[in-house]
Amino acid sequence: MTRGGAKIDREEPERRCLVTNETGPKSGLVRFVVGPDNSVVPDISGKLPGRGLYVTASRPILEQARTGQFARAAKASVIVPEGLADEVERQLAARVVDLVSLARKAGVAIAGFEKVKEALALAGEGLGKRAWSKVRVLLQASDGSERGKAKLWTPEGARYFNCLTSEELGQAFGRQTVIHAALASGALADRVVEEAAKLRGLRELEDGDRAAP
Repeated sequence: MTRGGAKIDREEPERRCLVTNETGPKSGLVRFVVGPDNSVVPDISGKLPGRGLYVTASRPILEQARTGQFARAAKASVIVPEGLADEVERQLAARVVDLVSLARKAGVAIAGFEKVKEALALAGEGLGKRAWSKVRVLLQASDGSERGKAKLWTPEGARYFNCLTSEELGQAFGRQTVIHAALASGALADRVVEEAAKLRGLRELEDGDRAAP
């Protein structure tokens, strides 16, 4: 931010996918490192030490990744564990659940059809209070009723995801199951958007934004 208060736009770092050789925003790729035993390890948090190896967050692409491609990128002999794509999906799902849980504890995530519907309506009319003046994320369980989910909409500028199951959403809110949830704008919501987009790619879902009726 400048002295005058204006924000400085910073370009997002880019990385090259070792499978497709295409370069794209770092946020759209899954990072891997080589562990002490020479095994390729998913680094979902992006904090593990070592040379970063990147693959596009897509199950079909990740399943194409071969030992030789990882080895060339790492410039060393490596071992690629069986079921690597499944493990990445498991870790990404846990990551999204943890972030939604943190948002709930921070008071910027709500669950339940009526609560979410009210928040969407208020945000759409500019009547939301405090953090809820703008909804950033609408989450709906992948195994929830399509009829019920169709009654909610994604406000302008928000993102919609249905890449979590009702049980996974329930874990985030300390309940058995949750079908509908929403996050207010903020840093946590932005992190959920980034990680949920990756999870969507691993679960091969096409869950575009739901427009307002």
